Amino acid sequence: MSISGSANLDDARVDADVGDPEGAAVPREIRETISVLVVDDEHTLRESCASLLRSEGFQVTVCGRGDEAADLIARKRFDVMLLDLYMSQVSGMKLLELAREEAPTALVILMTGNPSVETSIKGLRAGAWDYLPKPFSASHLQVIIGRAAHTVQVARESREVVDNATSDVGGEGEKKILGASRKLRAVVDLARKVASTDASVFITGESGTGKELIAHFIHEHSRRRSRRLVPINCAAIPESLLESEMFGHVEGAFTGAVREKQGLLEVAHGGTLFLDELTEMPTPTQAKLLRVIQDGVVRRVGSTQTDAVVNVRFIAATNNDPVEAVRSGSLRKDLHYRLRVVPIHIPPLRERVEDIPVLAKHVLADFWTQHRPGGEPLPSLSDEALKALVRWPWRGNVRELRNVIEHLVVLAEPGEKITAAAIPFIEDEIEEGSRRFSFDRTIRGYDYHTARERVLAEFEQGYLEHVVREAGGNISDAARLAGVDRTTLYRLMEKHGTSKRDLINGSGE
Repeated sequence: MSISGSANLDDARVDADVGDPEGAAVPREIRETISVLVVDDEHTLRESCASLLRSEGFQVTVCGRGDEAADLIARKRFDVMLLDLYMSQVSGMKLLELAREEAPTALVILMTGNPSVETSIKGLRAGAWDYLPKPFSASHLQVIIGRAAHTVQVARESREVVDNATSDVGGEGEKKILGASRKLRAVVDLARKVASTDASVFITGESGTGKELIAHFIHEHSRRRSRRLVPINCAAIPESLLESEMFGHVEGAFTGAVREKQGLLEVAHGGTLFLDELTEMPTPTQAKLLRVIQDGVVRRVGSTQTDAVVNVRFIAATNNDPVEAVRSGSLRKDLHYRLRVVPIHIPPLRERVEDIPVLAKHVLADFWTQHRPGGEPLPSLSDEALKALVRWPWRGNVRELRNVIEHLVVLAEPGEKITAAAIPFIEDEIEEGSRRFSFDRTIRGYDYHTARERVLAEFEQGYLEHVVREAGGNISDAARLAGVDRTTLYRLMEKHGTSKRDLINGSGE
């Protein structure tokens, strides 16, 4: 059954293939405390929606005019708002803007009879919690309102946790993101602003810039902070296992599936799912994820029915260019639109050099406590050492800086003033120069064609070793640094009979 201007939903029920609506998981006594505003200029539609929602136990207020709705939003508190996008007097988008000002914690769901990707993205970026294209089924309305009710419940629980806590979660979260640069402060300000909503966030930045740290910051400052943040690295899990890890599986779904397993989407229910290296996710898995994002419905691997309805906030991240990934076909365009409601780009460390001394001093103190727990005097970095750190390009970003500082801590004496000469990257630079192959040795005694092939082969092997090491062994990162696709790197590795481990250890021949 669908909801339209001519439908009446007094007797509507959930379709069999959708499963129990999320609202069913919220006790009726909680639903009875949740106020819902339904605004639509179609009388039959708004009354049908109201009738269905009242039967679920919600407090419902209806309104048929945009100007009247604006007055209601300014005077009364609503937990959830169902707003028609296209109305006379005051449009749904204007009401959304008003709601964000007057009731920033309210969940706004936009209804539209002319759904489009552009309109949906515009609404979500303006602060809408979700959107509902007309005509929609009764079960679809129940599921989306049920998810909203669960979000309201989680937000209330989170506020209670914060009110009863003795420590300031927000302040502690800020201390973990260190830096004084304008660029980093802009990132933190945007992360804080989006944290209070349930909007999907897409974080980009080079490897080692701190994308997961920003994801944790957003979660810790959100109304979901009393629930879990569940990270999943799409590049680290084999393709054959990723779908099972995310969605779970039923007994007998494949060889080795000896019992039913809950997926990470269900584990993250009520909280946040962090999809790291999203562009590495296989496209069939992306298609299945898209349905969860749209409907909140999870079907485990091997199952023929809906196994769960989840309420999850999505944060995605990649060190690749997501737009280029869409062009190349490795990232679905519709999934990109859904997850990139609020994009956050973290600049590399070399573009915010003001942060390097702050980070270096903090990391030094942190590692000194870990490696020297006896309370010995803390060493310090000399001015020359700090200048050397600032000059270094830090292609591995904060992760590379941490490794260098840990090396210094392990070898430093208590209370020592660490000099620039002690910093390991200086020796590494010298060693890298000594490893460069001799052109004269390579071509001596060979004809033109043979010499050419030897020079090319030695260049390819040397460049492979360099780029894979620069990327810390991550082939996707190495391909991005080289400006080629992963297939090209794998083809070169196969051609020269070398493996990723050989390249990292420098034993490739």
